[in-house]
Amino acid sequence: MTIHDINSLLLYRDALMLVLDKPAGIPVHKGTGGGDTLEQHFEALRFGLPRLPALAHRLDRDTSGCLVLGRHRQALHRLGKLFASNQIQKTYWAIVSGVPENAEGVIDLPLVKQSESGKRWWMKVADDAQTKGAVSALTHYRVKGTIDGMSWLELEPKTGRTHQLRVHCAAIGLPIIGDSIYGGDVARRGMMCLHARSIAIPLYPKKEPILISAPPPPHMLEILERLSYLR
Repeated sequence: MTIHDINSLLLYRDALMLVLDKPAGIPVHKGTGGGDTLEQHFEALRFGLPRLPALAHRLDRDTSGCLVLGRHRQALHRLGKLFASNQIQKTYWAIVSGVPENAEGVIDLPLVKQSESGKRWWMKVADDAQTKGAVSALTHYRVKGTIDGMSWLELEPKTGRTHQLRVHCAAIGLPIIGDSIYGGDVARRGMMCLHARSIAIPLYPKKEPILISAPPPPHMLEILERLSYLR
């Protein structure tokens, strides 16, 4: 990735934050697998400030869309409080295998982390809220279209748990297409169809929330256009 590449991802910029259109397939920070990361290219996003911007939250490697960076420590502190208190409204688009019975609904299932030999880990629905390590997780969903046994869902996580949307969709029998961990054999095809479509951030107390949207990635466009999505 070049300076031009990372700058071409910029959706929004002000004195406190940047919002990038994260591509699917690239991790936001260094992990055990190595390889290229977005963080390695943040030098090109300083825009005159003495420090590099830093991640205000995370997106999975295979999730695309709106990714928020704080431009300095005070900005990161403010953004961190907004994310932690669920004051930031996040909207995701997903293409899932299956068709829900209801056009919209709420998924209210607590999650718990599972691990294997201290290395591989994943999230699962807890037996109940009292399960050791369980955390509450709430997702609103709305069906925007269906075709060929697939559905286009708009998802609004009301909590920010790791892999929340992926686990919740799979738990109600609607695994996200391309999800290699939770998708099962039917849905485990190609790149994952989960996109952070928009984010509304009440960054400035006396102003309306800042709303930023990211266009859907190429690997989702073919299906979305068949579902009457207009660019």
